[in-house]
Amino acid sequence: MAFDMFKSFTPFNVDVNGVRIFGVHSRRPDARLPPLLLLHGYPQSHLIWHKVAPTLAERYTVVAPDLRGYGDSSKPAGLTDHSNYSKREMALDQVELMRSLGFESFFVCGHDRGGRVAHRMAIDHPAAVRKLMVLDISPTLAMYEQTSMEFAIGYWWWFFLVQPAPFPENMITASPCTYLERKIAYGRAGRTPFTDETYAAYLRYISDPATVHGMCEDYRAAATIDLQQDREDRASGRKVTSPVRVLWGQHGVVNQCFQPLDDWAAVATTVSGAAIAAGHYIPEEVPEVLFAELVAFFI
Repeated sequence: MAFDMFKSFTPFNVDVNGVRIFGVHSRRPDARLPPLLLLHGYPQSHLIWHKVAPTLAERYTVVAPDLRGYGDSSKPAGLTDHSNYSKREMALDQVELMRSLGFESFFVCGHDRGGRVAHRMAIDHPAAVRKLMVLDISPTLAMYEQTSMEFAIGYWWWFFLVQPAPFPENMITASPCTYLERKIAYGRAGRTPFTDETYAAYLRYISDPATVHGMCEDYRAAATIDLQQDREDRASGRKVTSPVRVLWGQHGVVNQCFQPLDDWAAVATTVSGAAIAAGHYIPEEVPEVLFAELVAFFI
């Protein structure tokens, strides 16, 4: 917590659902602000929100955790069926976290993997999710079922990380600097969106074998048990009933390969959204645009 960007926030380590979740919150006993849960993506942590969280804290009680397997949260060894990294378990982590802070229902914004956790949360815990915003994703099932050569090349890590352990883990930890540069600095914006402090933190995560394993297990679950549960939802007609707002980068792979509004309309009852002038890392590339969208939607 040496980062000045969260100096007004309170760090926490909370035991929930068999794991310990680390993060920060802006809760003040004297303030009754609506709760807003911010969920990060791969291969990052709650630090992705540092450009918007302090200003959001003037309007909301902001809770920004590290997902299971990421950052400074627990990294349990993956089970044979990867079920302990299913989005169902990762969503339950966050619901129990919010309850521990006194919030039975809340707003949720999820970027990348965090958006997939938030999607499952809205299905499994509809009373908890008041409104849902997802950033630069189509639903997991849609993206796998619509995979093209363009998508496979653009999102190569989706197919690399799901390989059996410890192959991808060993490859990543052999050269974490090379891997991180290729993963998050590959886009149109390059390394520009990332501060020296956040980039150093992301490198620390990707240099830790336990974290790398947790991240791989997240993707292995996405390609197996998560798809099974998503197909069960589709077969039973279960959809997200909370209002959903979708934002995606017009310069990113999702915009090139998918139709996010149509994809989300297939799994949710009320959907709006738009492409914005950004790549994949929206919270760090265009924080002012994201802030305006958040406060307009979460009312």
